[in-house]
Amino acid sequence: MEDLQINFENQFERIWELVTIYGGRIVLALLVLVIGLWIIGRLSNVVRNYSTKGLPDETLAKFLSNIFEIVLKVLLIISVASMVGIETTSFVAILGAAGLAVGLALQGSLSNFAGGVMILIFRPFKVGDYVEAQGLEGIVKDIGIFVTVFSTFDKRTVIIPNGPLANGNIINHTASEVRAVEIPIGIAYSDDIAKGKAAMEAVLKNDSRILQEEDNVVAVVDLGESSVDFMVRAFVKTEDYWSFFFDARPLLKGAIEEAGLTIPFPQRDVHVQKDS
Repeated sequence: MEDLQINFENQFERIWELVTIYGGRIVLALLVLVIGLWIIGRLSNVVRNYSTKGLPDETLAKFLSNIFEIVLKVLLIISVASMVGIETTSFVAILGAAGLAVGLALQGSLSNFAGGVMILIFRPFKVGDYVEAQGLEGIVKDIGIFVTVFSTFDKRTVIIPNGPLANGNIINHTASEVRAVEIPIGIAYSDDIAKGKAAMEAVLKNDSRILQEEDNVVAVVDLGESSVDFMVRAFVKTEDYWSFFFDARPLLKGAIEEAGLTIPFPQRDVHVQKDS
């Protein structure tokens, strides 16, 4: 019984010694943890509000503010563990090695992430733009951190990773408010060039979709095998591009025919020679 009492007293003394040594550290560490989490929460809100106003895309702003918050919390936990007496050198080394391994495993995804950040910051296109990139073209439906979603004219959904998209050529057909419609058309060699040009210019002047203040052009660009080839270049508002694009050829053909001119088609004379 006395041995049990002595053993209990020894255990109590050890516990009290541990409490004396680490109790203050633990209380201080918990206090630092609570205050640190509160400060990080306030800082994260400030960064989130500032980035939402300063950055052009809300998705990017939220993502970057979340990354900022996670980094601060990791640093806080390491600091608290160090205050308690836990050796953090090996922990940091393990964390660094794990980060390197994850980075190597996800290098493709990280490339897409970097591409997404570049697209969201520099804004080469926005949702609703008609864009040609990576051998595909369509209307931008969504810009994410890792991928961009396009919708083609035949209603297909195309998902392109942001890494190749940001590093490749991008043609934004709707970035400008004005676009040029170019229509090649020819008249016969026997027709009057000036008369044909005047007929086509009349089409451009009488169409309300044509911006008359722009440099609209009707000019001979080539003498082809069967025709005198014109290029008709008319500037329209971007929203009128496709409507005039599809109407232009019938309108030009009608004007040429009304002027008494013809649009020739290729013809060849074949001579058959018989051996005597």
